[in-house]
Amino acid sequence: MCTRSCRNCPLFKLLVFTYIPTVSKTYFHPTAVVDSGATIGEGTQIWHFSHVRESAKIGKNCVLGQNVYVGPNTSLGNNVHVQNNVSIFDCVTLEDDVFCGPSMVFTNVINPRSHVPRKNEFKATLVKKGATIGANATIVCGVTLGEYCFVGAGSVVTKDVLPHALVVGVPAKKIGWVCTCGVTLANASAVLECKECQARYRIDSGCLKSQ
Repeated sequence: MCTRSCRNCPLFKLLVFTYIPTVSKTYFHPTAVVDSGATIGEGTQIWHFSHVRESAKIGKNCVLGQNVYVGPNTSLGNNVHVQNNVSIFDCVTLEDDVFCGPSMVFTNVINPRSHVPRKNEFKATLVKKGATIGANATIVCGVTLGEYCFVGAGSVVTKDVLPHALVVGVPAKKIGWVCTCGVTLANASAVLECKECQARYRIDSGCLKSQ
């Protein structure tokens, strides 16, 4: 019978350091496909069955979950997190710190027909710094999602979203504001204060501004 502590066992250490990837460094799972010509930043992780196309640009410390597709002519900033089953098509730009929830959907053609070629009619979508898109949400092409906005799960976004706005529904409508840290702000007075991080904001001309 082995009397060693497992964590002190040389065999344990060999197995751990041989088969568990060091996720603090750049890592591509063996099933992932990264085409020649793609740009991948340091520390980015690309997981099972994902595909990054030529000319795609992905920044530092991003995480692409299982079954993610990143098309050509796309750009992801630093620290972008893309959860399982998300496709980022041509002409979609994600700035730094964007979060894409599981199975959310981007589009790039406003009126697709199988028999009508429309690759020269792609409409650009811009998701600005710190924005969150919830699981199963759909972003109709040609819109801009403002800094630190929050799109609720299952929502369908058909028009631009203001910075820090919380939008939900089909089609998505603004129902409130969210802090930079992601907490919903109580709309009780002219000054809105985050209960978690104590950041303060004010509403100025219909937009949320830092106090």
